[in-house]
Amino acid sequence: MRSYLIILCALIASNVFGQQVRKLSLNEAVETAIKNAIEIQNLKLDEEIQLAQNNEIKGSALPQISADGQMSYYTNLPQIPFPSSDINIYQVLEKEGVRDNNGNPINVGNASFGIQAVSFVAPLNYQYGVGVQQLLFQPDVFVALQARQSVLDLARGNTEVAIEKVKEAVQKAYYSVLVAQNQKSTVDATMQRLDKLSFEMGQMYKNGFVEKLDIDKLSVTLNNTKTAQNQINNGIAINLAVLKNALGISQKDSIILTDPLDVSSLQADIIKLGQEVKYEDRSEYRLLGTAKRLQELDVKRFKMAYFPTVAAFYQFQRSGQRNDIYDVNGSGPWFAFNTGLVGLSIKQPIYDGGQKRHKIQQAKLKLQKIDNNIIQLSQYIDLENNIAKNSLTNAVLNLEVQKRNMELAESVFNSTTKKYQSGLGSSFEVIQTDTEVQRANGSYFQALYDAYVAKVNYLKSIGKL
Repeated sequence: MRSYLIILCALIASNVFGQQVRKLSLNEAVETAIKNAIEIQNLKLDEEIQLAQNNEIKGSALPQISADGQMSYYTNLPQIPFPSSDINIYQVLEKEGVRDNNGNPINVGNASFGIQAVSFVAPLNYQYGVGVQQLLFQPDVFVALQARQSVLDLARGNTEVAIEKVKEAVQKAYYSVLVAQNQKSTVDATMQRLDKLSFEMGQMYKNGFVEKLDIDKLSVTLNNTKTAQNQINNGIAINLAVLKNALGISQKDSIILTDPLDVSSLQADIIKLGQEVKYEDRSEYRLLGTAKRLQELDVKRFKMAYFPTVAAFYQFQRSGQRNDIYDVNGSGPWFAFNTGLVGLSIKQPIYDGGQKRHKIQQAKLKLQKIDNNIIQLSQYIDLENNIAKNSLTNAVLNLEVQKRNMELAESVFNSTTKKYQSGLGSSFEVIQTDTEVQRANGSYFQALYDAYVAKVNYLKSIGKL
Protein backbone atom coordinates (compact mmCIF):
# COMPACT_ATOMS: atom_id res chain seq x y z
CA MET A 1 0.00 0.00 0.00
CA ARG A 2 2.82 2.31 0.92
CA SER A 3 4.51 1.74 -2.45
CA TYR A 4 1.32 2.71 -4.28
CA LEU A 5 1.16 5.94 -2.30
CA ILE A 6 4.75 6.72 -3.19
CA ILE A 7 4.09 6.16 -6.88
CA LEU A 8 0.95 8.28 -6.75
CA CYS A 9 2.81 11.12 -5.03
CA ALA A 10 5.57 10.88 -7.64
CA LEU A 11 3.06 11.12 -10.48
CA ILE A 12 1.36 14.12 -8.91
CA ALA A 13 4.70 15.80 -8.31
CA SER A 14 5.80 15.22 -11.91
CA ASN A 15 2.61 16.77 -13.20
CA VAL A 16 2.87 19.73 -10.87
CA PHE A 17 6.55 20.43 -11.22
CA GLY A 18 6.55 19.68 -14.94
CA GLN A 19 4.29 22.63 -15.48
CA GLN A 20 5.36 26.26 -15.62
CA VAL A 21 3.42 29.38 -14.81
CA ARG A 22 4.44 32.16 -17.17
CA LYS A 23 3.57 35.80 -16.64
CA LEU A 24 3.93 37.50 -20.00
CA SER A 25 3.49 41.01 -21.29
CA LEU A 26 2.87 41.40 -25.00
CA ASN A 27 6.54 42.21 -25.66
CA GLU A 28 7.69 39.25 -23.57
CA ALA A 29 5.29 36.98 -25.45
CA VAL A 30 6.72 38.15 -28.78
CA GLU A 31 10.31 37.65 -27.57
CA THR A 32 9.47 34.15 -26.30
CA ALA A 33 7.88 33.19 -29.62
CA ILE A 34 10.84 34.48 -31.64
CA LYS A 35 13.25 32.58 -29.39
CA ASN A 36 11.33 29.30 -29.59
CA ALA A 37 10.16 29.35 -33.24
CA ILE A 38 11.79 26.41 -35.06
CA GLU A 39 11.50 28.18 -38.41
CA ILE A 40 13.43 31.18 -37.10
CA GLN A 41 16.04 28.92 -35.50
CA ASN A 42 16.57 27.18 -38.84
CA LEU A 43 16.79 30.50 -40.67
CA LYS A 44 19.43 31.70 -38.20
CA LEU A 45 21.31 28.48 -38.89
CA ASP A 46 21.03 29.33 -42.59
CA GLU A 47 22.72 32.64 -41.75
CA GLU A 48 25.56 30.78 -40.05
CA ILE A 49 25.83 28.42 -43.02
CA GLN A 50 25.99 31.36 -45.41
CA LEU A 51 28.67 33.02 -43.28
CA ALA A 52 30.73 29.82 -43.45
CA GLN A 53 30.20 29.69 -47.23
CA ASN A 54 31.40 33.31 -47.48
CA ASN A 55 34.57 32.35 -45.63
CA GLU A 56 34.95 29.41 -48.02
CA ILE A 57 34.76 31.79 -50.98
CA LYS A 58 37.29 34.06 -49.33
CA GLY A 59 39.56 31.07 -48.81
CA SER A 60 39.51 30.23 -52.53
CA ALA A 61 41.13 33.61 -53.25
CA LEU A 62 43.97 32.99 -50.76
CA PRO A 63 47.18 31.08 -51.61
CA GLN A 64 46.66 27.35 -52.04
CA ILE A 65 49.52 25.25 -50.64
CA SER A 66 49.90 21.52 -51.15
CA ALA A 67 52.55 18.89 -50.46
CA ASP A 68 53.13 15.40 -51.79
CA GLY A 69 55.58 12.58 -51.30
CA GLN A 70 56.34 9.12 -52.69
CA MET A 71 58.68 6.20 -51.98
CA SER A 72 59.00 3.34 -54.50
CA TYR A 73 61.11 0.27 -55.27
CA TYR A 74 61.41 -1.24 -58.77
CA THR A 75 61.12 -5.01 -58.77
CA ASN A 76 61.95 -4.80 -62.48
CA LEU A 77 63.94 -1.83 -63.67
CA PRO A 78 62.51 0.16 -66.58
CA GLN A 79 64.79 -0.02 -69.63
CA ILE A 80 65.30 1.77 -72.88
CA PRO A 81 67.01 0.68 -76.14
CA PHE A 82 70.46 2.15 -76.45
CA PRO A 83 72.71 2.15 -79.56
CA SER A 84 76.02 0.34 -79.31
CA SER A 85 77.70 1.99 -82.24
CA ASP A 86 80.34 3.69 -80.14
CA ILE A 87 82.40 1.59 -77.76
CA ASN A 88 83.45 4.69 -75.82
CA ILE A 89 79.87 5.14 -74.67
CA TYR A 90 79.88 1.66 -73.19
CA GLN A 91 83.09 2.35 -71.39
CA VAL A 92 81.34 5.25 -69.64
CA LEU A 93 78.27 3.14 -68.90
CA GLU A 94 80.44 0.36 -67.55
CA LYS A 95 82.18 2.77 -65.23
CA GLU A 96 78.81 4.10 -63.93
CA GLY A 97 77.47 0.58 -63.24
CA VAL A 98 74.66 0.64 -65.81
CA ARG A 99 73.04 -2.77 -66.22
CA ASP A 100 71.85 -4.55 -69.32
CA ASN A 101 68.45 -6.17 -69.92
CA ASN A 102 69.51 -9.25 -67.97
CA GLY A 103 70.37 -7.19 -64.90
CA ASN A 104 74.13 -7.69 -65.38
CA PRO A 105 76.65 -4.86 -65.42
CA ILE A 106 77.52 -3.75 -68.93
CA ASN A 107 80.79 -5.19 -70.11
CA VAL A 108 82.62 -3.56 -72.97
CA GLY A 109 83.95 -6.90 -73.97
CA ASN A 110 80.40 -8.18 -74.42
CA ALA A 111 79.23 -5.19 -76.43
CA SER A 112 77.84 -5.86 -79.82
CA PHE A 113 77.49 -3.21 -82.44
CA GLY A 114 73.71 -2.72 -82.61
CA ILE A 115 71.01 -2.04 -80.03
CA GLN A 116 71.23 -2.99 -76.37
CA ALA A 117 68.59 -2.53 -73.61
CA VAL A 118 69.88 -0.56 -70.62
CA SER A 119 68.41 1.02 -67.45
CA PHE A 120 69.30 4.47 -66.16
CA VAL A 121 67.41 4.31 -62.81
CA ALA A 122 68.16 2.78 -59.44
CA PRO A 123 65.68 0.37 -57.81
CA LEU A 124 64.93 2.53 -54.76
CA ASN A 125 63.42 5.99 -55.38
CA TYR A 126 61.85 8.76 -53.29
CA GLN A 127 60.24 12.02 -54.23
CA TYR A 128 58.61 14.83 -52.26
CA GLY A 129 57.64 18.39 -52.99
CA VAL A 130 55.53 21.41 -52.15
CA GLY A 131 53.47 23.65 -54.44
CA VAL A 132 51.95 27.10 -54.01
CA GLN A 133 49.28 28.60 -56.26
CA GLN A 134 47.86 32.10 -55.97
CA LEU A 135 44.77 32.99 -57.92
CA LEU A 136 45.25 36.42 -59.45
CA PHE A 137 42.00 36.74 -61.35
CA GLN A 138 39.05 34.42 -61.88
CA PRO A 139 35.69 35.92 -62.93
CA ASP A 140 33.32 33.75 -60.86
CA VAL A 141 35.47 34.01 -57.71
CA PHE A 142 35.87 37.76 -58.18
CA VAL A 143 32.10 38.29 -58.39
CA ALA A 144 31.44 35.84 -55.55
CA LEU A 145 33.69 37.95 -53.31
CA GLN A 146 31.62 41.00 -54.19
CA ALA A 147 28.35 39.14 -53.53
CA ARG A 148 29.24 37.79 -50.08
CA GLN A 149 27.52 40.56 -48.10
CA SER A 150 24.43 40.60 -50.32
CA VAL A 151 23.99 36.84 -49.98
CA LEU A 152 24.30 37.15 -46.20
CA ASP A 153 21.78 40.03 -46.27
CA LEU A 154 19.39 37.77 -48.20
CA ALA A 155 19.61 35.09 -45.50
CA ARG A 156 19.04 37.71 -42.80
CA GLY A 157 16.13 39.15 -44.79
CA ASN A 158 14.40 35.76 -44.81
CA THR A 159 14.77 35.70 -41.03
CA GLU A 160 13.26 39.19 -40.71
CA VAL A 161 10.22 38.18 -42.79
CA ALA A 162 9.69 35.11 -40.59
CA ILE A 163 10.03 37.20 -37.42
CA GLU A 164 7.35 39.62 -38.61
CA LYS A 165 4.99 36.72 -39.28
CA VAL A 166 5.58 35.45 -35.74
CA LYS A 167 4.98 38.93 -34.31
CA GLU A 168 1.69 39.21 -36.17
CA ALA A 169 0.46 35.77 -35.07
CA VAL A 170 1.45 36.28 -31.41
CA GLN A 171 -0.09 39.73 -31.11
CA LYS A 172 -3.41 38.63 -32.58
CA ALA A 173 -3.47 35.53 -30.35
CA TYR A 174 -2.53 37.61 -27.28
CA TYR A 175 -5.32 40.12 -27.91
CA SER A 176 -7.85 37.35 -28.56
CA VAL A 177 -7.16 35.91 -25.09
CA LEU A 178 -7.27 39.33 -23.41
CA VAL A 179 -10.58 40.25 -25.01
CA ALA A 180 -12.12 36.86 -24.20
CA GLN A 181 -10.98 37.11 -20.57
CA ASN A 182 -12.51 40.57 -20.23
CA GLN A 183 -15.69 39.33 -21.84
CA LYS A 184 -15.76 36.45 -19.36
CA SER A 185 -15.61 38.93 -16.48
CA THR A 186 -18.63 40.73 -17.89
CA VAL A 187 -20.61 37.52 -18.42
CA ASP A 188 -19.72 36.33 -14.90
CA ALA A 189 -21.02 39.63 -13.53
CA THR A 190 -24.21 39.15 -15.55
CA MET A 191 -24.61 35.67 -14.07
CA GLN A 192 -24.25 37.04 -10.55
CA ARG A 193 -26.83 39.70 -11.33
CA LEU A 194 -29.28 37.16 -12.75
CA ASP A 195 -28.73 34.81 -9.80
CA LYS A 196 -29.56 37.66 -7.44
CA LEU A 197 -32.63 38.57 -9.49
CA SER A 198 -33.69 34.92 -9.55
CA PHE A 199 -33.46 34.75 -5.76
CA GLU A 200 -35.45 37.96 -5.34
CA MET A 201 -38.14 36.80 -7.78
CA GLY A 202 -38.30 33.47 -6.00
CA GLN A 203 -39.04 35.24 -2.74
CA MET A 204 -41.63 37.41 -4.43
CA TYR A 205 -43.20 34.30 -5.98
CA LYS A 206 -43.52 32.70 -2.54
CA ASN A 207 -45.29 35.82 -1.35
CA GLY A 208 -47.57 35.85 -4.36
CA PHE A 209 -46.24 38.98 -6.02
CA VAL A 210 -45.06 37.34 -9.27
CA GLU A 211 -46.36 34.57 -11.47
CA LYS A 212 -44.75 31.20 -12.22
CA LEU A 213 -44.45 32.36 -15.82
CA ASP A 214 -42.05 35.11 -14.78
CA ILE A 215 -39.88 32.57 -12.94
CA ASP A 216 -39.78 30.35 -16.03
CA LYS A 217 -38.84 33.25 -18.33
CA LEU A 218 -35.98 34.17 -16.03
CA SER A 219 -34.83 30.54 -15.94
CA VAL A 220 -34.61 30.53 -19.73
CA THR A 221 -32.47 33.67 -19.59
CA LEU A 222 -30.24 32.10 -16.94
CA ASN A 223 -29.73 28.96 -19.03
CA ASN A 224 -28.88 31.03 -22.11
CA THR A 225 -26.37 33.03 -20.09
CA LYS A 226 -24.79 29.84 -18.72
CA THR A 227 -24.47 28.58 -22.29
CA ALA A 228 -22.78 31.84 -23.30
CA GLN A 229 -20.52 31.52 -20.25
CA ASN A 230 -19.50 27.99 -21.26
CA GLN A 231 -18.84 29.10 -24.84
CA ILE A 232 -16.60 31.92 -23.65
CA ASN A 233 -14.69 29.58 -21.34
CA ASN A 234 -14.19 27.18 -24.23
CA GLY A 235 -13.09 30.06 -26.44
CA ILE A 236 -10.52 31.16 -23.86
CA ALA A 237 -9.15 27.62 -23.65
CA ILE A 238 -8.83 27.42 -27.43
CA ASN A 239 -7.27 30.89 -27.72
CA LEU A 240 -4.78 30.02 -24.97
CA ALA A 241 -3.86 26.82 -26.81
CA VAL A 242 -3.29 28.81 -30.01
CA LEU A 243 -1.18 31.35 -28.11
CA LYS A 244 0.92 28.62 -26.47
CA ASN A 245 1.53 27.08 -29.86
CA ALA A 246 2.59 30.46 -31.27
CA LEU A 247 4.91 30.92 -28.27
CA GLY A 248 6.46 27.49 -28.80
CA ILE A 249 5.79 26.37 -25.21
CA SER A 250 4.17 23.30 -23.71
CA GLN A 251 0.38 23.09 -23.69
CA LYS A 252 0.70 22.02 -20.04
CA ASP A 253 2.11 25.41 -19.03
CA SER A 254 -0.10 28.11 -17.57
CA ILE A 255 -0.07 31.65 -18.96
CA ILE A 256 -0.94 34.85 -17.16
CA LEU A 257 -1.24 37.86 -19.46
CA THR A 258 -0.05 41.00 -17.70
CA ASP A 259 -0.89 43.67 -20.30
CA PRO A 260 -4.26 45.37 -19.84
CA LEU A 261 -6.63 46.26 -22.65
CA ASP A 262 -5.85 49.92 -23.23
CA VAL A 263 -8.57 51.28 -25.46
CA SER A 264 -6.98 54.74 -25.39
CA SER A 265 -3.97 53.37 -27.29
CA LEU A 266 -6.29 52.56 -30.17
CA GLN A 267 -7.38 56.19 -30.25
CA ALA A 268 -3.75 57.26 -30.30
CA ASP A 269 -3.06 55.02 -33.31
CA ILE A 270 -5.54 57.03 -35.35
CA ILE A 271 -3.15 59.98 -35.15
CA LYS A 272 -0.47 57.93 -36.93
CA LEU A 273 -2.68 57.26 -39.91
CA GLY A 274 -1.34 60.29 -41.72
CA GLN A 275 2.14 58.77 -41.91
CA GLU A 276 3.28 58.03 -45.43
CA VAL A 277 4.30 54.41 -45.82
CA LYS A 278 7.96 53.84 -46.68
CA TYR A 279 8.55 50.75 -48.79
CA GLU A 280 11.99 50.26 -47.25
CA ASP A 281 10.38 49.71 -43.84
CA ARG A 282 8.78 46.51 -45.14
CA SER A 283 11.00 43.45 -44.78
CA GLU A 284 9.55 41.89 -47.96
CA TYR A 285 10.56 44.97 -49.95
CA ARG A 286 14.09 44.96 -48.53
CA LEU A 287 14.35 41.26 -49.34
CA LEU A 288 13.46 41.89 -52.98
CA GLY A 289 16.01 44.72 -53.10
CA THR A 290 18.70 42.32 -51.91
CA ALA A 291 17.60 39.74 -54.48
CA LYS A 292 17.92 42.41 -57.19
CA ARG A 293 21.50 43.25 -56.14
CA LEU A 294 22.42 39.57 -56.29
CA GLN A 295 20.86 39.17 -59.72
CA GLU A 296 22.79 42.21 -60.98
CA LEU A 297 25.96 40.53 -59.77
CA ASP A 298 24.87 37.36 -61.57
CA VAL A 299 24.66 39.32 -64.82
CA LYS A 300 28.12 40.70 -64.11
CA ARG A 301 29.44 37.20 -63.38
CA PHE A 302 28.31 35.85 -66.75
CA LYS A 303 29.72 38.90 -68.57
CA MET A 304 33.10 38.47 -66.89
CA ALA A 305 33.22 34.86 -68.06
CA TYR A 306 34.75 36.28 -71.27
CA PHE A 307 37.83 37.33 -69.29
CA PRO A 308 40.79 34.98 -68.74
CA THR A 309 41.65 33.16 -65.53
CA VAL A 310 45.10 34.10 -64.27
CA ALA A 311 47.12 32.35 -61.54
CA ALA A 312 50.73 32.36 -60.33
CA PHE A 313 52.39 29.20 -59.11
CA TYR A 314 55.60 27.87 -57.58
CA GLN A 315 56.68 24.23 -57.21
CA PHE A 316 59.64 22.68 -55.39
CA GLN A 317 60.54 19.00 -55.66
CA ARG A 318 63.35 16.80 -54.35
CA SER A 319 64.08 13.35 -55.78
CA GLY A 320 66.54 10.65 -54.80
CA GLN A 321 67.71 7.17 -55.93
CA ARG A 322 69.96 4.32 -54.74
CA ASN A 323 70.42 0.64 -55.38
CA ASP A 324 69.80 -0.92 -51.96
CA ILE A 325 66.91 -0.62 -49.55
CA TYR A 326 69.17 -1.12 -46.55
CA ASP A 327 72.54 0.62 -46.69
CA VAL A 328 74.23 -1.76 -44.25
CA ASN A 329 77.83 -0.98 -45.17
CA GLY A 330 77.24 2.63 -46.11
CA SER A 331 78.37 1.86 -49.62
CA GLY A 332 75.17 2.99 -51.37
CA PRO A 333 74.59 6.71 -50.89
CA TRP A 334 71.52 8.46 -52.20
CA PHE A 335 71.78 10.24 -55.52
CA ALA A 336 69.48 13.25 -54.89
CA PHE A 337 68.65 16.49 -56.66
CA ASN A 338 66.22 19.45 -56.35
CA THR A 339 63.81 20.90 -58.92
CA GLY A 340 62.20 24.35 -58.70
CA LEU A 341 59.53 25.84 -60.95
CA VAL A 342 57.82 29.24 -60.94
CA GLY A 343 55.33 30.46 -63.50
CA LEU A 344 52.12 32.18 -64.54
CA SER A 345 49.14 30.33 -65.97
CA ILE A 346 46.50 31.98 -68.17
CA LYS A 347 43.35 30.33 -69.45
CA GLN A 348 41.33 32.24 -72.01
CA PRO A 349 37.96 30.89 -73.26
CA ILE A 350 37.61 31.32 -77.00
CA TYR A 351 34.36 29.77 -78.16
CA ASP A 352 31.69 27.86 -76.24
CA GLY A 353 28.90 27.66 -78.76
CA GLY A 354 27.22 30.83 -77.46
CA GLN A 355 26.63 29.45 -73.94
CA LYS A 356 27.92 32.57 -72.18
CA ARG A 357 25.79 34.86 -74.33
CA HIS A 358 22.64 32.90 -73.56
CA LYS A 359 23.46 32.79 -69.85
CA ILE A 360 23.77 36.58 -69.86
CA GLN A 361 20.41 36.81 -71.61
CA GLN A 362 18.77 34.54 -69.00
CA ALA A 363 20.27 36.53 -66.12
CA LYS A 364 18.99 39.81 -67.58
CA LEU A 365 15.49 38.38 -68.01
CA LYS A 366 15.50 37.20 -64.39
CA LEU A 367 16.54 40.71 -63.37
CA GLN A 368 13.55 42.12 -65.25
CA LYS A 369 11.28 39.71 -63.38
CA ILE A 370 12.61 40.97 -60.05
CA ASP A 371 11.99 44.57 -61.16
CA ASN A 372 8.43 43.61 -62.02
CA ASN A 373 8.02 41.92 -58.63
CA ILE A 374 9.25 45.09 -56.90
CA ILE A 375 6.65 47.16 -58.76
CA GLN A 376 3.94 44.62 -57.92
CA LEU A 377 4.94 44.55 -54.25
CA SER A 378 4.92 48.35 -54.08
CA GLN A 379 1.38 48.40 -55.44
CA TYR A 380 0.32 45.71 -52.98
CA ILE A 381 1.86 47.61 -50.03
CA ASP A 382 -0.06 50.74 -51.07
CA LEU A 383 -3.29 48.72 -51.27
CA GLU A 384 -2.65 46.95 -47.96
CA ASN A 385 -1.86 50.24 -46.22
CA ASN A 386 -4.96 51.92 -47.61
CA ILE A 387 -7.19 49.05 -46.50
CA ALA A 388 -5.48 48.90 -43.09
CA LYS A 389 -5.98 52.64 -42.50
CA ASN A 390 -9.65 52.52 -43.41
CA SER A 391 -10.19 49.33 -41.39
CA LEU A 392 -8.55 50.79 -38.28
CA THR A 393 -10.50 54.06 -38.56
CA ASN A 394 -13.77 52.21 -38.99
CA ALA A 395 -12.94 49.71 -36.22
CA VAL A 396 -12.23 52.48 -33.69
CA LEU A 397 -15.39 54.37 -34.66
CA ASN A 398 -17.44 51.17 -34.38
CA LEU A 399 -15.85 50.48 -30.99
CA GLU A 400 -16.95 53.90 -29.74
CA VAL A 401 -20.49 53.28 -30.96
CA GLN A 402 -20.64 49.82 -29.36
CA LYS A 403 -19.25 51.21 -26.10
CA ARG A 404 -21.97 53.89 -25.96
CA ASN A 405 -24.57 51.27 -26.88
CA MET A 406 -23.33 48.98 -24.08
CA GLU A 407 -23.42 51.81 -21.54
CA LEU A 408 -26.92 52.76 -22.69
CA ALA A 409 -28.15 49.16 -22.41
CA GLU A 410 -26.72 48.97 -18.87
CA SER A 411 -28.47 52.22 -17.97
CA VAL A 412 -31.80 50.99 -19.37
CA PHE A 413 -31.45 47.71 -17.46
CA ASN A 414 -30.71 49.48 -14.19
CA SER A 415 -33.74 51.76 -14.63
CA THR A 416 -36.00 48.85 -15.57
CA THR A 417 -34.79 46.85 -12.55
CA LYS A 418 -35.52 49.75 -10.18
CA LYS A 419 -39.00 50.14 -11.69
CA TYR A 420 -39.61 46.42 -11.24
CA GLN A 421 -38.41 46.44 -7.66
CA SER A 422 -40.70 49.36 -6.87
CA GLY A 423 -43.66 47.59 -8.42
CA LEU A 424 -43.92 49.91 -11.43
CA GLY A 425 -42.48 47.51 -14.05
CA SER A 426 -42.78 43.93 -15.18
CA SER A 427 -40.36 41.05 -15.02
CA PHE A 428 -40.65 40.76 -18.79
CA GLU A 429 -39.10 44.20 -19.19
CA VAL A 430 -36.24 43.24 -16.87
CA ILE A 431 -35.49 40.04 -18.74
CA GLN A 432 -35.77 41.79 -22.10
CA THR A 433 -33.39 44.61 -21.11
CA ASP A 434 -30.92 42.07 -19.65
CA THR A 435 -30.89 40.27 -22.98
CA GLU A 436 -30.14 43.58 -24.69
CA VAL A 437 -27.27 44.16 -22.24
CA GLN A 438 -25.75 40.78 -23.09
CA ARG A 439 -26.16 41.41 -26.80
CA ALA A 440 -24.56 44.86 -26.46
CA ASN A 441 -21.67 43.41 -24.42
CA GLY A 442 -21.03 40.74 -27.06
CA SER A 443 -21.03 43.35 -29.83
CA TYR A 444 -18.66 45.57 -27.84
CA PHE A 445 -16.08 42.86 -27.22
CA GLN A 446 -16.23 41.71 -30.83
CA ALA A 447 -15.65 45.33 -31.89
CA LEU A 448 -12.79 45.54 -29.39
CA TYR A 449 -11.07 42.48 -30.86
CA ASP A 450 -11.64 43.74 -34.41
CA ALA A 451 -10.03 47.04 -33.44
CA TYR A 452 -6.92 45.35 -32.08
CA VAL A 453 -6.64 43.15 -35.16
CA ALA A 454 -6.99 46.26 -37.33
CA LYS A 455 -4.22 47.89 -35.28
CA VAL A 456 -1.88 44.92 -35.84
CA ASN A 457 -2.67 44.91 -39.57
CA TYR A 458 -2.01 48.64 -39.82
CA LEU A 459 1.34 48.43 -38.02
CA LYS A 460 2.27 45.57 -40.32
CA SER A 461 1.34 47.63 -43.40
CA ILE A 462 3.77 50.41 -42.44
CA GLY A 463 6.52 48.02 -41.32
CA LYS A 464 6.31 49.01 -37.64
CA LEU A 465 5.01 45.77 -36.17
